[in-house]
Amino acid sequence: MITPSRRTVLRAGAFAVAAAALPARAVAAARPDFGVSAELFGLGAVSLLPGPFRDNTTRTHAYLKFLDPDRLLHTFRRNVSLSSGVVPCGGWESPTTELRGHSTGHVLTALAQAFAATGDTAFATKANYLVEQLAICQDRARAAGFSSGYLSAFPESFIGRVEAREQVWAPYYTLHKIMAGLLDVHLLIGNAQALTVLTGMAAWAAWRNGRLTQAQRQNMLDTEFGGMNEVLANLYQVTGDPQHLTTAQYFDHAEIFDPLAQNRDALNGYHANTQIPKAIGAIREYHATGTARYRDIASNFWEIVTGAHSYAIGGNSNGEYFKAPGRIAAELSDTTCESCNSYNMLKLTAQLFRGNPADARYFDFYEKTLYNHLLGAQNPNSDHGHHSYYTPLRPGGIRTYSNDYDDFTCCHGTGMETDTCHTGRVYAHSGTTLYVNLFIASTVTWRGFTVRQETSFPETGGTRLVVTGSGTIDLRVRIPSWASGAQLRVNGVPQDSVSPGTYARINRTWSSGDVVEVGLPMTLNRESTPDNRAVQAVRHGPIVLAGAYGTNNLQTMPALQPSTIKTTSTPLQYTASASTGQVTLLPFYKVHGQRYTVYWTVAAETPPFIAHYPFDGNANDVTGNGLNAVLAGGAAWTAGRTGQAADLSGSGAHVQLPAGLLAGAAAFSIATWVRLDSVTTWSRVFDFGSGTGAYAFLTPLSSAGGARFAITAGGAGAEQRIDAAAPLSQGVWTHVAVTQNGDLGVLYLNGAEVARNTALTLRPGNTTQNWIGRSQYANDPYLDGAVDSFRVYGRALSASEVANLHSTGT
Repeated sequence: MITPSRRTVLRAGAFAVAAAALPARAVAAARPDFGVSAELFGLGAVSLLPGPFRDNTTRTHAYLKFLDPDRLLHTFRRNVSLSSGVVPCGGWESPTTELRGHSTGHVLTALAQAFAATGDTAFATKANYLVEQLAICQDRARAAGFSSGYLSAFPESFIGRVEAREQVWAPYYTLHKIMAGLLDVHLLIGNAQALTVLTGMAAWAAWRNGRLTQAQRQNMLDTEFGGMNEVLANLYQVTGDPQHLTTAQYFDHAEIFDPLAQNRDALNGYHANTQIPKAIGAIREYHATGTARYRDIASNFWEIVTGAHSYAIGGNSNGEYFKAPGRIAAELSDTTCESCNSYNMLKLTAQLFRGNPADARYFDFYEKTLYNHLLGAQNPNSDHGHHSYYTPLRPGGIRTYSNDYDDFTCCHGTGMETDTCHTGRVYAHSGTTLYVNLFIASTVTWRGFTVRQETSFPETGGTRLVVTGSGTIDLRVRIPSWASGAQLRVNGVPQDSVSPGTYARINRTWSSGDVVEVGLPMTLNRESTPDNRAVQAVRHGPIVLAGAYGTNNLQTMPALQPSTIKTTSTPLQYTASASTGQVTLLPFYKVHGQRYTVYWTVAAETPPFIAHYPFDGNANDVTGNGLNAVLAGGAAWTAGRTGQAADLSGSGAHVQLPAGLLAGAAAFSIATWVRLDSVTTWSRVFDFGSGTGAYAFLTPLSSAGGARFAITAGGAGAEQRIDAAAPLSQGVWTHVAVTQNGDLGVLYLNGAEVARNTALTLRPGNTTQNWIGRSQYANDPYLDGAVDSFRVYGRALSASEVANLHSTGT
């Protein structure tokens, strides 16, 4: 047995050798990705300037240098009967915990990312030592009674328990973390041994799963397996070996993938962070194969989770599980918003952006989740950047954090990864186009240019881009959906007006010293929960403000008086009156060491005029209620009935409306102008609902031969309908309106009543998926035409009011 003192000497020697022979980093992949239109920058191309993200990164770097790799290796060595001689880690890495070993994978990834971003060889040296020692453990697999290639901190019998459907935690989850870490060390540090160890593990996984039937594999996938499909698809792209793709597809979970491929939300009751990595795997399998079904699975998952399962801070899950679509106010607890979920949702978001960089919604969501959840998940009072597991959203919640050696939860691991990769997604590039995705103080060097982003966002509403270099590049700056009135100036000269929810374009020949100023007005607004409009979160621009309650462990949700919210001399800090008395509102990411509330009750009746979308160059709600919409799927602008209109192509283009519109409304009206370029059966003018079981829609043409409004809470067989005798006309602008009051529903065309139903007893339910031009049913066609001046009311318009909307063209 090697004594602890001798082990220390040997380890120091191994570190010295590794440092002296560091290989070249940034290994190229063997295969290009399908379906990619923009690339994110390598971590070393971007440097963070002073600010909260650099602070978080610095603390995590210190922790990575502090960690003793031999303590992480203890359970790996003991698993193959090698001596250790160190104190084992505690928490989820203790020798008796079934998930042990996963943190070593997280550490490998974090070390690789830290080295790629900084070039500091201390990170590479430690990573290389870990790989070297893991290789020794893998070489001992057969002598220890395991199959060739097997590597973990627990015996291979754990895998047998998964296959036999016996109780075990999540062994493939740990294997994924180790494999992903090895791949990152290979790609970002250039360690060839890491690839050798990884391909040995992949060969073992291919053998172990290849001998099972498809039914056996599918049954096994009920047990959490992390991103096995992702890492194996990535390995296929790196090596070109088709066996790795085959093995990746062994982990395609039909129970989850099939509903997603049909755009059905069947997530209720499933463990959230078991499913999110599967979607990441799906988008990487699309990149590897070009199979559109994989892309649709990943994209639909993102739409469903962000639209129907996410809290105001961007996180999701209560007690780690997805709940029914739109259940937010009813799901506030101490175990909301697992940090791993948000980390993985941002990984998925970044991959989807690569395929459609024109869609600003991706980094709108990224910004929301990064600032309101993950930035505040690290403890700023810890030198080592300890992380929170859950972010409690019940009134009176308080963050708690991990520690150096006696925690090692999954979120401790993804926290290390989060705070070593911030440089990788601020910018992106495609040909001669540079995208500015996030407003984080930083510099990027690319194509002979250096762009320095100077900003204190979100404490100020805007950013400043200073260019060094000369030549022509196409600069695209994200204009967030919340930034109504945004402005661009180049060298002090105002540019053309820009639309929220888009990327503004500046294509010019640049010279050193050119300056782009981006003004992003930030206003106070409130976000209602879909299931209870009286439960609201307060935001300044995209930044959620929390009520600071010190040691007050609130027993009920405070009632806020919005009219009393006042600014203070401190940026982003407000005071307000609540049922608990005077309260200070702070950016949630700054609230540490005290209790808080993110959600408030606000006395609010359904407004008579809920939302109005004129579609004049943007999809903003002009009522002042803040219910802005987003163009999606390639929707664009065209000439409208007046001004402009949303142009919907019939092949995926639609408008995404906010969740919660009309949810539970006792009375309502929807009125709009529509011009059909073709009339297709079952396309939608609008469709408000939560899936194929509950919705309210208007189609230009039903199977009965005319326009139809239908509402249901029990699927198609339980619809209550208003049927017109004829379909909507093609090639002309038609004004359509639907009203409901009591049991009376009326359908109007061009200001005149055309049909009614006096037994329309149903009301809009939990409206979490609300669209113009798109159906809840995945196989229904998209609307082919244009929509203008879309209006939503919380009351029934009279016949004369509908006629007036038509006659005035509004």
